[in-house]
Amino acid sequence: MNWKNKQEKKEAYEIFLGQTKALLTNENNMIANLANTSALLNDLLPNTVFSGYYLYDGKELILGPFQGGVSCVRIQLGKGVCGLSAQAKKTVIVDDVKNFDNYISCDSRAKSEIVVPILAKNGDLLGVLDLDASIEAAYDELDQEYLEKFCEILVEKTQFV
Repeated sequence: MNWKNKQEKKEAYEIFLGQTKALLTNENNMIANLANTSALLNDLLPNTVFSGYYLYDGKELILGPFQGGVSCVRIQLGKGVCGLSAQAKKTVIVDDVKNFDNYISCDSRAKSEIVVPILAKNGDLLGVLDLDASIEAAYDELDQEYLEKFCEILVEKTQFV
């Protein structure tokens, strides 16, 4: 799906949040919820080459459920966009991965990336949501706003282990 303007994109995200809540209403299993929501995100966002999760095991990020090609399995905190987001516990948007010094290339098709930390209610790191697109500057502040809301819903409805 490609959006004509910000309003259309916002409306698509509003529908997506409603779909997410409905999808997770009667299920709290982490693997099931992460798998289904990675597919939902893959369908929602145009130009996606990776939509998925890296889960924090107390030392590093480990690849979780995703949609896309074969990917990096382990990422140290502070390394790459995922590791930086996890370490800072803040969303990171990279418009052009070729110009990001700390970038870890897992898929040559990725041109831009957004990573949103998944935080427990007490602020502990659970993992990150990682989205890569095949075009530069695919993500903006609207994506950040709605993907952060999405991660809050995910934490509320999912039993992370």
